[in-house]
Amino acid sequence: MSPNDVSGNHDPYRLPRHVIPTRYDLRLEPDLTNATFTGQVTITITVKQTTQTILLNAVDLVLQSAEAEDANQRQFKTLIELDHKTQRAGLSFEEPIQPGEWRLHLSFHGKLNDQLRGFYRSTYKDVSGTQQTLAATQFEATDARRAFPCWDEPDFKAVFSTTLVIDPQLTAISNTSIVSESVETNKKLVRFTDTIKMSTYLVAFVVGRLEATEPVWVGKTPLRLWTVPGKKPLTSFGQDIAAASLNFFQNYYALPYPGDKLDLVAIPDFASGAMENLGAITFRETALLVDRRTGTHAELERVADVVAHENAHMWFGDLVTMSWWNGLWLNEAFATFMEMLAVDAWRPEWKRWETFSVARAAAFSIDGLVSTRPIEYPVHAPKDADAMFDILTYEKGASVLRMLEQHIGPTVFRDGVRQYLRTHVYGNADTNNLWMALGTVADQPVPELMNGWIFQPGFPLVTAEMRHQELRLSQQRFTYIAQASTAEQLWQIPIQIRLVIGDRTEHRRLLLTERETTIGIPAGVTSIFVNEGGHGFYRVRHRSPLLEQLLDRGLDRLAAIERFMLVSDAWATTVAGLTALPEYLRLTAHFKSERDKNVWAVLLDSFSLLNRIISSEDRGALEAFVCACVKPAMDELGWDARSGESDLIRQLRGDLLGALGRLGNDAAIQHEAAERFRRYRKDPATADSNVVPALVAILAHTGDEARYDEFLELYRTASTPQEERRYLFSLAAFRHKELLAHTRARTINGEIRTQDAPFIIGAMLTSVYSRELTWDFVKANWDHMDRLFPKQGLRRMCGGIVGLATPELEQDVREFFTSRKIDLGGKTLDQYLEQLRIAVLFHEREGRTLRAALAGSLDD
Repeated sequence: MSPNDVSGNHDPYRLPRHVIPTRYDLRLEPDLTNATFTGQVTITITVKQTTQTILLNAVDLVLQSAEAEDANQRQFKTLIELDHKTQRAGLSFEEPIQPGEWRLHLSFHGKLNDQLRGFYRSTYKDVSGTQQTLAATQFEATDARRAFPCWDEPDFKAVFSTTLVIDPQLTAISNTSIVSESVETNKKLVRFTDTIKMSTYLVAFVVGRLEATEPVWVGKTPLRLWTVPGKKPLTSFGQDIAAASLNFFQNYYALPYPGDKLDLVAIPDFASGAMENLGAITFRETALLVDRRTGTHAELERVADVVAHENAHMWFGDLVTMSWWNGLWLNEAFATFMEMLAVDAWRPEWKRWETFSVARAAAFSIDGLVSTRPIEYPVHAPKDADAMFDILTYEKGASVLRMLEQHIGPTVFRDGVRQYLRTHVYGNADTNNLWMALGTVADQPVPELMNGWIFQPGFPLVTAEMRHQELRLSQQRFTYIAQASTAEQLWQIPIQIRLVIGDRTEHRRLLLTERETTIGIPAGVTSIFVNEGGHGFYRVRHRSPLLEQLLDRGLDRLAAIERFMLVSDAWATTVAGLTALPEYLRLTAHFKSERDKNVWAVLLDSFSLLNRIISSEDRGALEAFVCACVKPAMDELGWDARSGESDLIRQLRGDLLGALGRLGNDAAIQHEAAERFRRYRKDPATADSNVVPALVAILAHTGDEARYDEFLELYRTASTPQEERRYLFSLAAFRHKELLAHTRARTINGEIRTQDAPFIIGAMLTSVYSRELTWDFVKANWDHMDRLFPKQGLRRMCGGIVGLATPELEQDVREFFTSRKIDLGGKTLDQYLEQLRIAVLFHEREGRTLRAALAGSLDD
């Protein structure tokens, strides 16, 4: 190893395997006032071959000393070299380190950063308005190395024994229960029990003024929620789903929870939704804390989903972990799939698998890009791993798992999962290990079936058409922009078909493995629906006359998720240019009596895209069209909730009101919204909680400076995380340029948390009223934003460029990202630019005739 290179001749991103850590004895002392920390760690290692060099990960740390100690307690001094580029520390010894067990002793210090990664600080104002600070961690994917020197790769599993040295008035939380507390030189030493053998990215510590709920016991596990002081009243809902899902997973996996306690901790500043640290799950406040009386159905559903998702990880991810980051989808897709199972079992009336279809549609939109990626792909650099935390990993991955579960059967699938976990407990595994376990239990060739869905990009479009008395099914890759290079892709597609013959229904199942196939159809069939149950991760194009038969005579035979897929597939083929826009607009007329919120979600989403591409002088035609579509349903539902009404209908009412008041620009709705909000401010009981977000959105859309100031103050004084978020995002929804300029300024002057600011900018980039000036703001402040915002947030902010859907703006966007040589990791930027290209192509293809098409659909 040369003096200036601590990487040696090894892979610059993978540590060598001749030194293996087995245990960390870690002591950390954070100084919240000065935003620093000091630490010592003793790492027990097994040396497999003689070496004079040990490499481990460290970045943003100052390593003050290091020495090695052999089994005879002889100590060996070392030269320390840090390489910031490879995020490594090299320890060079004067004499060889022989095979056997050794202990490394390292002392170090670092800063509690503001980037919401590694060991970082979070600030908040207490009930008296005084700013307080706490320290928290976020290590996934590769940021444990920012808190202590370690082998920061998922297959270097070890046991962790943590001691936190803190001010006496503070509380410390880590992965396990507290074994002892003592006082040493005016500091409190909190020592935690040993963890299970686990990966570094799952280690966690939180230090600050915190309050806990009383423990709820799930079997032998005490479960508590932790918050900053004053927010404990918002914990009951999260604690209920935490206990219910933990119990569900213990039964489903047939393995006990692997930790000795479970703490769920709400952090004021948190970059993502939550993090599955074993025994100490950390959350963004909106994902854990909610007032069950005033929270909307969507807000309660989000808390339930995120809590269940993280609990699912305690087994799938923590107990059994992917071998390397290319297998990240195994963790996240499976946890997403399991969250649906758990929440659906807990609240079956929420119809969670049906509402999941909306998230799956978002995955379809990315996976229909030429620049999409396989669910699993090679990962080399840490930035590549960061880019995997996207909708393809989570929603597409969960969707193909659901498709497989429905294909082989839920019980068989569950038993295969149990076998996989038992086989790899406390260890690491990869995708093929899961397929082999499922295939063995199912006695089916699962790897052959699933590899095409995991290792190749995209998904198929299945075209269904009648030829005499035969149904012809063919497959091709679906892309919004046609590419010859995709023509040869094939999938093994589990297809379920429903045939309606008078009052009788028949069901057909097949595995489409070739380019096309035909099946015989009995006489008298009145409608055929391909993808029965809506579980398949593919789009279907029902060719004439199949589509007309479904619309005219078959809609009442379709489940809500099937109606959703029918509309979603029709809209996707319209954007891709495979279906004429007037044909899609005529299709929407068949759904005026629809009462499923998910079907309406895809309808309203399609109207929103039309709003982004239509000219301002033609927007009145779109407003009239939206009102004609939405008003019949809204007139029937009315403004007020009715006794016995489901949560889903209440949410639908809010969605429809919001669409009428903004996309429809309905003056009567806007006037009534203002009156109802006035009454709501005096007495919150006068408005159903599911309608309140629509009232706020409508009043922001129509609001003046006085309304802006009112919402700004309501944001600052909000009593729940959801209320705070609602009024914060309303500040991006006004139309007056001066007010929007105030909002943009607040994203970089410290008034809006850096966890939220990128999302505000992203929302303003997609608004037709603010996109041009917001894009100018991004360009002018890019360097500042790049330093200020968490990398994950900055990446998500850039997704807003898809709203810049004019040829001129698109060209400017491309020139900016090219000239600045901006890399968002993986294929993220390519995907954003392609989505923008699709919107511009759609604008160029349909923009000139859109007004006439909208008017024509109203005449029909």
